[in-house]
Amino acid sequence: MSAAQTLKDLIAISSVSSESNVPVVRYAQNVLRGWHFREQEYVDENGIVKLNCVFSRDGRRSFDLALVCHTDTVPYENASQVQPEERGGIVYGRGACDVKGYLACALSAIADAGDRACLILTADEEIGCAGARKLVDADFVRARYAIIGEPTSLQPVRAGKGYCLAELQTHGREAHSAFPELGESAIYRAARVIEQVERIGVELRDDRDEAFDPPYTTVNIGTIHGGRAKNIVPGECTMLLEWRPIPGQPPERVPRMLTDCDVKVLRMQAGFATPSSSRVVEVMQSISGRAAGSVSFGTEAPWMGKLGAEVVVFGPGTMHVAHTREEQVPVSELEECVGMLQRAMGEFRGGPKSSV
Repeated sequence: MSAAQTLKDLIAISSVSSESNVPVVRYAQNVLRGWHFREQEYVDENGIVKLNCVFSRDGRRSFDLALVCHTDTVPYENASQVQPEERGGIVYGRGACDVKGYLACALSAIADAGDRACLILTADEEIGCAGARKLVDADFVRARYAIIGEPTSLQPVRAGKGYCLAELQTHGREAHSAFPELGESAIYRAARVIEQVERIGVELRDDRDEAFDPPYTTVNIGTIHGGRAKNIVPGECTMLLEWRPIPGQPPERVPRMLTDCDVKVLRMQAGFATPSSSRVVEVMQSISGRAAGSVSFGTEAPWMGKLGAEVVVFGPGTMHVAHTREEQVPVSELEECVGMLQRAMGEFRGGPKSSV
């Protein structure tokens, strides 16, 4: 079966993060019938069963090379987005490039993997890499090198910013708005915190990594909620702050700089930078004919690094159309990706035995 047809089958399986990813994993198990697989099952905070799964020829847990792919997608607006469509040499649908396109390519290519490579499927990447974190916590699998699926237009990526998220909360004292001196406004306090975050963002620009655009850690307050009514001095205000740290910068730096608010860290993921001399970087540069680059969006790369792997992020499609109504991937890139993954696995087959 072609990668394009496999992708259309996968798009038709709804797997937003609020749903179970089990049907996607079962589809992969059917494609790789006869392969060994090890499942890690967990139940998320909403009571939904999720699966991480490792596929291999012989059931081992240590590999020279891992192909890594998450199975969840962001939500869609209507059912038409999980009804795949191919037109003009392009496949459209939710997850087409992020990241079921890579999964379709990996399933098509992995049959030629030999006995030193595996396929790792994870859950809940879109909501904080929860599945990958559970693999790390359980030391479930080890790999010397990993190719992690994300839409990079088939350019190998060796460095990426981290992703961090925190809830900021300010407190005041409620009062009738006709007598504001009897209360303290949590929103006024939040305004001062917002000004502080803006100053922190400017200060962070002094620490630069020119591999990125922009070349510094960015900060953003995405939501703010406070107050109960127009005529009540607000007693509480809550904001969501995200920051994307450049590699080498401690992700804890931003919350340590904050004052005058309560900080509840929801996600703390550092950036990653694989050395340009890494074998997996050199192999993917040679195979793709493209120099390795960097990305500013979050990936599972830091978590695979905790499992012992030197990582490259790679895949068909572009993040510029991911998470949109027109999510798409060219069939030509799917076909190229299959060939490149096959060549990559051939490069690692029979190589030095993994030390992990």
